[in-house]
Amino acid sequence: MPQKTLSAFYGKPKSSPNAAALRESAPNPLVPINVNFIAEKVKKQGREDEAVQQKKRRRLARVVEDSPSNNTIKEGDDLEDDVEGVILNEKSKTWAESESEAVHCSIEETCPAIAGGVEDGVKNQNTWVAVASSKMSSIPQLESFSEAPKKVASIFMKPKPKSPRAPANKSTSAASKPDQNEGEAGQDAGVEPIVRIEAEENVASPSSVTAAEKRVKADVGKVEGVGLGALAAASKHAAVDVDSVVGGRWDKDQPIPFEFLADTFEEISETSKRLDIVNLLINCFRAILTTTPEDLLPAIYLCTNRVAPAHYGVELGIGEGILFKALSTATGRSEQRIKDALKQEGDLGIVAVKLKSTQKTFGAGSKLTVRGVFKAFKDIATSSGKNSQKVKEGSIVKMLASSKGNETGYVIRSLQAKLRIGLAEQSVLTALAHSFYLWREGARDKDGRLADKLEQASQLVKQAYSECPSYDVMIPALLSHPMEELLQHCHFMPGVPVKPMLAKATNAVTEVIDKFQDSEFTCEYKYDGERAQLHVLEDGTVMIFSRNSENNSSKYPDIVQRVHKALRSDVKSIVLDTEAVAYDRDKKKILPFQVLSTRKRKDVAVGDIDVQVCVFAFDCLYINGRSLLKCPLEERRAALYSAMQEMEGEMQFATAKTSKDVEELQRFLDEAVDGCTEGLIVKTLCDTYEPAKRSSHWLKLKKDYLQGVGDTIDVVPIGAFHGKGKRTGVFGAYLLSIYDPETETYQTISKLGTGFSEEVLQQLADCMTPHIIDKPKKYYTWGETLVPDVWFDTVKVWEVKAADLSISPVHKAGLGLVDPVKGISIRFPRLIRVRDDKAPEDATSAEQIADMFRKQAYHKTEDVKEQDEEDGQEDE
Repeated sequence: MPQKTLSAFYGKPKSSPNAAALRESAPNPLVPINVNFIAEKVKKQGREDEAVQQKKRRRLARVVEDSPSNNTIKEGDDLEDDVEGVILNEKSKTWAESESEAVHCSIEETCPAIAGGVEDGVKNQNTWVAVASSKMSSIPQLESFSEAPKKVASIFMKPKPKSPRAPANKSTSAASKPDQNEGEAGQDAGVEPIVRIEAEENVASPSSVTAAEKRVKADVGKVEGVGLGALAAASKHAAVDVDSVVGGRWDKDQPIPFEFLADTFEEISETSKRLDIVNLLINCFRAILTTTPEDLLPAIYLCTNRVAPAHYGVELGIGEGILFKALSTATGRSEQRIKDALKQEGDLGIVAVKLKSTQKTFGAGSKLTVRGVFKAFKDIATSSGKNSQKVKEGSIVKMLASSKGNETGYVIRSLQAKLRIGLAEQSVLTALAHSFYLWREGARDKDGRLADKLEQASQLVKQAYSECPSYDVMIPALLSHPMEELLQHCHFMPGVPVKPMLAKATNAVTEVIDKFQDSEFTCEYKYDGERAQLHVLEDGTVMIFSRNSENNSSKYPDIVQRVHKALRSDVKSIVLDTEAVAYDRDKKKILPFQVLSTRKRKDVAVGDIDVQVCVFAFDCLYINGRSLLKCPLEERRAALYSAMQEMEGEMQFATAKTSKDVEELQRFLDEAVDGCTEGLIVKTLCDTYEPAKRSSHWLKLKKDYLQGVGDTIDVVPIGAFHGKGKRTGVFGAYLLSIYDPETETYQTISKLGTGFSEEVLQQLADCMTPHIIDKPKKYYTWGETLVPDVWFDTVKVWEVKAADLSISPVHKAGLGLVDPVKGISIRFPRLIRVRDDKAPEDATSAEQIADMFRKQAYHKTEDVKEQDEEDGQEDE
């Protein structure tokens, strides 16, 4: 299994890669790294608890105090702790993981003042640059990996005289004094001079230009966008022995044991650091590619907790009832005992592991394999008919009977579609790209550009997946063709929907003008309906997909019938981005979204349709065999206008205007609001379509947030408070949360209790009562002073608007992203609508909430005391 590289912080490694591999893995040549950028990335990866941070700081202080007077730790010093580099700015200390550099090569860090203390050194320094040197010739041969921290120079620090925290009686030895003939840096022979960087200008000082600096400047362009973490990761790959990862658990061309994947999941669940998660996945995928490549596709699906591409509509998500029965049969425990254990543990996967661990087994039994588990999951997901429940239960019992250790827990969690290990799909894609590159090209950094090449591979795979989100297409293409040919075999095509491009919020017309002052842009009505991606295949088939790639063709048979009538005769295949809106044809009027939401969701008969819809088309993504994703909006819009003819009340173009006059745009916004739309979408004409991205090239200007918060917020209700007074018998207020995809947690953001009619209160109570659970899920994060009377499972998404956002000591939304110990709350929330078109994971993210807070014209930083009169429970 993969090992941590920093012995002092993560424990001694179990294996010892040879020194040659270590030297090959070192980043080469010198690479300049902007540490403010690194700091932001580290913050996003999750903060370690304060006790661990303080322990690291004490270790660093001890090292500085024990070091020679020039505060330079040199080769041969008796250093017990392996110290990571420290990134400091005027507000915070952040530990940057430079594990491989600290162990495999020298990390040189220059700053104006560090001599046992850091306060003076950060007052006027906003940016430092850590320079990773690959000059390995001076480093002695390492007998073992564990000796590396003592053998390799880890940190070089420029002293400040008379530092208040410098030791008074520090002894200095000849070995540790700077060589005055070598210049101010005082470097050892054979080690490149320290590259001095001016902190405020971030450029090399002209008074000390060296050959090393010239190399740095020459390579800036080569590694643009590659951070310290990427360099560290690239260094690690060469040290990984794939055979040791496999560990003799299976032979070449043999099925991959599910135990191997479950162990990887377990290791991933124990860290919140994205780079560590990616590295664990890379090792896993490399092992599979090296031994049994055909098992990679099922492994990828198991990692993403799916059994098919999203647009297939095939999902897991087995109900607890079947799982209780299957667990009871497999373990011999009663269903009631299992339910009681679930109340105590809060995780059915943990319950299953504990029950299995106490069960006596007879004989070895058959082992679970990755391909076998995936096939069973797929059969369960597609099973239907009279006896399907029994078939599903029998298949689950068989897997549980064959499972052992943590396999049992991950079988249960996967069946619930709640893996909950903090594994985001973007991490899977990054690991997939790196694994294939290393598998085909090898891990040796022959030209010093491995990190750059891995980053390019990652961008290529992510682009391919954004245009063709199907592992069924991508994995075979990667296995059969060179990576540089991936886009030729994995590209956008009718029948496979892309995730829609989304807009960022803005607060005023003048703000739009300011942001787009150097660009040509256009404005379109923002319709209050449901996103509909219309696909017409060459055989004439019409398909309609939602923003979540759900096939909605059976929901809108009326749209399917009219598409061919609206398209011109020379259009053989096309993909249009549109909005389906409820429409009154007699009055020629757009109706509210709430009317559209009353339509039946599946298997709708045209004759039974009560709510008519009009399709407003605003983009053309594909036409007659040609993808337009990389074409500017101006060209895509021209293709749309030439391909379709309007049918009033059925299919129309989005109303648009191109102008840079503030008063004219304000009038257009007023017209949009009067026309029963949400406002405007403002788009640059020169930019491409960016699937699955909330882009700054599209800005939305909605009537609801011309003042205050810059956007509505999609929240998930996770709890409720019993009503009082006239609200007795229903819930008086709800506890709302947002979703953090990085940690896979739901974080509270507010209470909601005002603005409800008695009818709406009853409807919400009727809707949410069936989803009451005995205790909060382990992935809920809330303040201890705000505990609801009942907890809900995460099943619904509500759209709310609010007056503003505030730093909160109670709520946990975006914890650590704006304030290190406090979250963000919304004040005076009001329910707009229930979003049946969104899954809980599609709720507003923690990062989006943090961005919205930062963009507020006024940041309310005082603590917000949660009071009923503020975020509102009207019980009188």
